[in-house]
Amino acid sequence: MGFPVSNQSTNHQLLSKMATNDGHGENSSYFDGWKAYERDPFHPTRNPNGVIQMGLAENQLCHDLIQEWIKKNPEASICTAEGVNEFKAIANFQDYHGLASFRQGLAKFMEKVRGGRVRFNPDRIVMSGGATGAQELIAFCLADPGDAFLIPTPYYPGFDRDFRWRTGVQLLPIHCKSANKFKITIDALESAYDDARKANIKVKGILLTNPSNPLGISMDRETLESIITFINTKRIHLVCDELFAGTTFTDPKFIGVSEIIQDNRNCDPNLIHIVYSLSKVLGLPGFRVGVVYSYNDQVVACGRKMSSFGLVSTQTQHFLASILSDDEFTTKFLAESARRLAKRHQVFTSGLDEMGIRCLESNAGLFCWMDLSSLLKEKTREEEIKLWRVIINEVKLNVSPGTSFHCSEPGWFRVCFANIDDETMEIALRRIKSFVGGSNMNIAVRVQAKKKNWHATSLRLSLSKRFEDMAIVSPHIVMSPHSPLIHTAT
Repeated sequence: MGFPVSNQSTNHQLLSKMATNDGHGENSSYFDGWKAYERDPFHPTRNPNGVIQMGLAENQLCHDLIQEWIKKNPEASICTAEGVNEFKAIANFQDYHGLASFRQGLAKFMEKVRGGRVRFNPDRIVMSGGATGAQELIAFCLADPGDAFLIPTPYYPGFDRDFRWRTGVQLLPIHCKSANKFKITIDALESAYDDARKANIKVKGILLTNPSNPLGISMDRETLESIITFINTKRIHLVCDELFAGTTFTDPKFIGVSEIIQDNRNCDPNLIHIVYSLSKVLGLPGFRVGVVYSYNDQVVACGRKMSSFGLVSTQTQHFLASILSDDEFTTKFLAESARRLAKRHQVFTSGLDEMGIRCLESNAGLFCWMDLSSLLKEKTREEEIKLWRVIINEVKLNVSPGTSFHCSEPGWFRVCFANIDDETMEIALRRIKSFVGGSNMNIAVRVQAKKKNWHATSLRLSLSKRFEDMAIVSPHIVMSPHSPLIHTAT
């Protein structure tokens, strides 16, 4: 006799509370935009009216440079006649610390990205399966369930999954405002810290992204120094997500936390930890290379004990070690990548500017922080989501609303420009212009007209009726086998 078919409620009773809680964060417009794209992906010939993916922070502008390097260096891969002699050594079990040649190459590359102004010790590199795994690893090492990290808003939606889901760690906002270009202030830091203490929440640290995702700006020295003074005074940790280091395309130059503590003898380095990856500057997210670089010996030791849960394959390490040790190639690559990013950024933002759409002035990253607040009938989160639905369904662009990044000011959107080719970018600009330009009609009225058309054609996303609050979602939502959480880390 067969077993009875289980319904969703029964299945949840069979699973753990950890697996079925709300920490996956998928009930968010950020990930719903991915689903809309996956259902109707743009293709210049097969589906020219499909959704253009502008919610993906990938750098696809320099893949040709890596492809050319591969052709010239076939011995870097164990899957070629030139490199197959290394197959046995690479295929066998390796140390959890990672291949020495890879850690050395990665440390050297991290130095180069920072202009050679600091040195990194390969023995402090703890490997992980992408930045997602690295974030979870450092949260596990530094905090207990229920403890909190402060994080400036707006911030990357995936942190609600990466940092929180399986660790039970909380993320509490440091509210930043557009009036000062979302710069972190000491007053905002103190306020967030005091609010947590009043709520009897133990604050274990601050989580930063530098350069910022989604703002696309790098922190100035003064701000970093003030944050380091703050964490030293409070005796809490500082985790710096520096994934977008190396994507700086104009002044000011990137300044990392490692440079600050090198010059600050009053700083306790045991409180400082860096998360890095090769996903952004090299455009290799599929290689799943993430690292934690900690100045704390105990964190390094603890992290290495966890390495077996998310190792980078030795085949990948072996291949990348060859690329990263090629000093001439990496120097040329970084320079050309910066040139191409600067050009793409300039063309895209100029196109928006001609339509009267402004973006936050930025110097790094693979995206723009676009201000569409003038398109809102009212300055509310609900109106922002309504506008976003029209953009997804009518304009057919997957851009990410600021609400999903926990932005407190409605109307901001992150739009990625480095994951598509020039022709697709031009099509995207034409679609935006068609939507917002060339008419004297009141913008709010135009949006309402679009909404009516959207409803009439039954173009609707399967969204939760509740608006963005990633901490309050249904415990009965089950992730799709085709979930974008599987495909993306940023």
